Amino acid sequence: MALPANVVELTQVLVRIPSVNPDGDPGTDGIGEEKCAQFVGDFLAANGAEVTLDEVQPGRPNVIGRFPTNPSVDGKPKPRILFAPHTDTVSVGGMTIDPFGGELRDGKVWGRGASDTKGPMAAFLWALHEMRHEIPSLPVEVHFAGFMSEESAQLGSQHFAKHHGRYDLAIIGEPTSLKTVFRHKGCLWADVHTTGVAVHGATPELGVNAIVKMAKLVAALDTEFRDLLTETSGADEWLGVSTINLGMIQGGTRSNIVAGACKLRVDIRTTPGLQRAGGALALLTDFVQPIDETASVAVASEAFHLDTDPANLFVQKLIAAGADLTGAPWFCDAAFLAVAGTPAIAIGPGSIAQAHTKDEFIAVTDLEAGVAFFTRFLRSLA
Repeated sequence: MALPANVVELTQVLVRIPSVNPDGDPGTDGIGEEKCAQFVGDFLAANGAEVTLDEVQPGRPNVIGRFPTNPSVDGKPKPRILFAPHTDTVSVGGMTIDPFGGELRDGKVWGRGASDTKGPMAAFLWALHEMRHEIPSLPVEVHFAGFMSEESAQLGSQHFAKHHGRYDLAIIGEPTSLKTVFRHKGCLWADVHTTGVAVHGATPELGVNAIVKMAKLVAALDTEFRDLLTETSGADEWLGVSTINLGMIQGGTRSNIVAGACKLRVDIRTTPGLQRAGGALALLTDFVQPIDETASVAVASEAFHLDTDPANLFVQKLIAAGADLTGAPWFCDAAFLAVAGTPAIAIGPGSIAQAHTKDEFIAVTDLEAGVAFFTRFLRSLA
């Protein structure tokens, strides 16, 4: 393939390949990661890597590249490090710029994924391109994995962790301003259900309104439960306290029918302290039951928190290369690899403040700084 001339052109190419996660309302027909994975695979192959497209769902593969490596001096297996951004993006609905334009303007590349996370992915890839002749001689094996489905359900990282074993460090691509995110919050999405007795709206006194019952829970969750989360989880040095967001509510079927059912979706961001205290689900269930004994709580999805040991040799190399430690309130693929036994961190150029925005961009200077950093990090392993 004809390679882009630099990391900026590479970012533009990646942004111009629609790879929107199909869950929810994508806002475009350009869904799925296959075309992006194919391009990334061709780029990796052109730089000497052995490439596999590992299909997780139909038309939605992970792309895996393994760079050649020379035998170690002592004949023992080399440690393995993994560069792992995700290839999907969030919806493009409501964007005020061309989501797939990849325009270079005002010293920035604009478009969906420029910051989250095609810019960081381009910095990874261009650093690997610049190091392609040196990688085989490094005292580590260097692999790359572009994960599908990070923006919903994290299917790609879970599949990879299950089928491709552990690494000595996974470097997950996210816009962290080139800081090492070694600890981040987990996330519980849970549905609180209330039930009532549906009757004609003209005689509401004969029924039981599930929406009214939910209103009591909403008021309590937004006040007392917030305080309980803080008290139970404690204040984490890097993450602060666990939080709750009351995100969606659905109830009733018609205005002239007393609501027989109501559902509230909550988003609880969890700290390691909350997990040690029994976890968000148990805390939520125990809180809801005394207020409405007929209410129920069901898990919609759960992502784990990340708490990687900063004493890890390769984490220390990242710090020495200039990437200070930090925490994050969001979660990412790193946690799913960590649960499977691979120490993991998240890092990349660009700011999380630009992720998912209506006019997403990444600065050229950030991209170039990212390439310089990852090249410096790889050379420091020699």
